[in-house]
Amino acid sequence: MAGPLTGVRVLEFAGSAPTAFVGTVLAGLGADVVRVDRAPGAAPDPGARPAENPPGAAPDPGARPAENPLSRGRRSVALDLKTPAGVEQALALAEHADILVEGFRPGVAERLGIGPDAARARNPRLVYGRVSGWGQQGEWSGRAAHDLAVLALTGALDTDPATGDPVLPPTAYLSSFAGGASVHVQALLAALHERERSGLGQVVDTALADGAALISTLIHQWREVPGNHTVTDAPHYSLYRAADGRHLAVAAIEPKLYQNLLEQLGLADTDDLPDRTEPADWPALRALIADRFASRDRDHWAKVFDAVDAGVAPVLTAAEAAGHHQLAARGAFVTVGDSTTPQPAPPSRFDRTPAVPPSRAPLPGEHTDEVLAEWRR
Repeated sequence: MAGPLTGVRVLEFAGSAPTAFVGTVLAGLGADVVRVDRAPGAAPDPGARPAENPPGAAPDPGARPAENPLSRGRRSVALDLKTPAGVEQALALAEHADILVEGFRPGVAERLGIGPDAARARNPRLVYGRVSGWGQQGEWSGRAAHDLAVLALTGALDTDPATGDPVLPPTAYLSSFAGGASVHVQALLAALHERERSGLGQVVDTALADGAALISTLIHQWREVPGNHTVTDAPHYSLYRAADGRHLAVAAIEPKLYQNLLEQLGLADTDDLPDRTEPADWPALRALIADRFASRDRDHWAKVFDAVDAGVAPVLTAAEAAGHHQLAARGAFVTVGDSTTPQPAPPSRFDRTPAVPPSRAPLPGEHTDEVLAEWRR
């Protein structure tokens, strides 16, 4: 037995760090993970990003990413999904898979011919997993979704009352929630699956440090790419204060996003604009960008960048986040019981077995008799 998911076949389409992380976790639990990579010479798809490379870094077809934890534990097939033969090969693999995972931008998988309808027509038992930044619905669904912008829009970077500044990206989420809780849930489900074969339970030991270390892999990779820093020391990936004291997050990593940012700020035609690929020029570039954002209030800039994909998002409060059109389209917040405070909805959507709205938190001991009677039947 190589792990509790031995015998489970997973088809992973390379395209994003989240799908790579899912593949690594499933492979570590014993699944047979096969990654579909782009065939040499095949044209790249605009909705895909090589999972083993940081954003903005060109993949090296001849490189073997042996030291990359987000590429370990699986086998790879190279297909040209721009050809009928490549699509047929992908669907043939899906026909024999238990799980398919893709992280393309919404609509890309359907355009390629490997979307849920096509894949599940060949294999009704297939679990088709989709991981995207903003979800499949809403005006922002096709936009780039870097971590800082997502944290800003969802209220995670709300202003610290003590300082008046947005809080730093909450690293506790990486350890407590992402590195610990979510990884543990996956492990528990894997053990449950294995129990169906063995009839035995087992101890599931999850350390927060283990998951956080794996998640942090991409951060370390990003730091190795010159001019492609996605931490808050780079002026194109940072927070800026507007005239009213509120803030905006800038995550303009890709050249197109950065160009759109400069154009909307009126900096595109600036003579001797500091070079963002040179860290020595960052203080001067940051000062220029900060000066422009400080000239108008946050909502002005939010309206400007709402119409342009520049990796810019307003830093919202939790209450504001619930009313944002993108999150409303997604149904990202719900009301629970008679509470008037919106709460985050369960994050995944199931097309055949949708979750019921969450119920309110129980009072201590509220269901003691009910549960004891029910579980003893």
